[in-house]
Amino acid sequence: MSERIAAVDCGTNSIRLLIADAVRGENGAPHLTDVHREMRIVRLGQGVDANGSLNPEAIERTRAALRDYVDLMIEAKVTKVRMVTTSATRDASNRDDFFSMTGAELERVVPGAQAEVITGDEEARLSFAGAVGELSAAAGPFVVVDLGGGSTEVVLGDAGGVQSAYSADIGCVRITERCLLGNPPTREEVASARFFASERLAQAFGVVPVERAHTWVGVAGTMTTLAAVALDLPEYDSEKVHLTRLSLAEVRAVCDRLIGMDHDERAALGPMHPGRVDVIGGGAVITEVLADELARRAGISELIVSEHDILDGIALSIA
Repeated sequence: MSERIAAVDCGTNSIRLLIADAVRGENGAPHLTDVHREMRIVRLGQGVDANGSLNPEAIERTRAALRDYVDLMIEAKVTKVRMVTTSATRDASNRDDFFSMTGAELERVVPGAQAEVITGDEEARLSFAGAVGELSAAAGPFVVVDLGGGSTEVVLGDAGGVQSAYSADIGCVRITERCLLGNPPTREEVASARFFASERLAQAFGVVPVERAHTWVGVAGTMTTLAAVALDLPEYDSEKVHLTRLSLAEVRAVCDRLIGMDHDERAALGPMHPGRVDVIGGGAVITEVLADELARRAGISELIVSEHDILDGIALSIA
């Protein structure tokens, strides 16, 4: 017997919805069948790194998107919902305003439902659960990297689950606002961004023994956009992006290309979401640093890009 559930992931840059039917298999593990997936760029974390608070306009953009998502949940007859918020709200001094808004909207689906601020550790574990579900256990151990707007989760694990995880305080929005101000960024700005990324990711590699990993899996919008551009897709196609394999040479080539482009050149790319145009260069810098470090530390030679990530992990957690 299936149960219709909904998961909402509200990050620093985007808010995403998954409505799915959950069925338990013969081994007791839940299996998800998608009913609806959607993503909107709301840039909730706009200015949080500099100001320490959520911009009222960003909260309103998020309210509008969540209201539409709740309408879809009601129409689909969802009986269970979980919404998690990550880096931007963890850092904001006025987060109570945000949670008053989300509670009022979610109440329309399930009485008493509230958004949750999750720790970086739980964020990492949910991302891992969503990312490796379709991969062969023989390919493990896996290092899963969830590159978000405000933070980057680095997770090591295998078929038995997560072994080690760390949430690094760096993401595509944070690094762009701090380092990449030019259009296109100057050589000096790119060098500064790489140093910043290396410094923050070194903290993750000091905790997570990535040298044990055999396979690198990248999730979330930066990674999927990089894959779509590398594949030269005329428009974004999630089915073609899902489980794409890129050599590290291909990863570096697409990252260098995006970092060197100006705003209009990036915007003209067919698979580029308008909300990612300003921050994809920052995500590309972080990805390059990751590629270099994982090659050096673990002998990793390719990146697998998965469309399934923390959103699927959230849904599985309530299935």
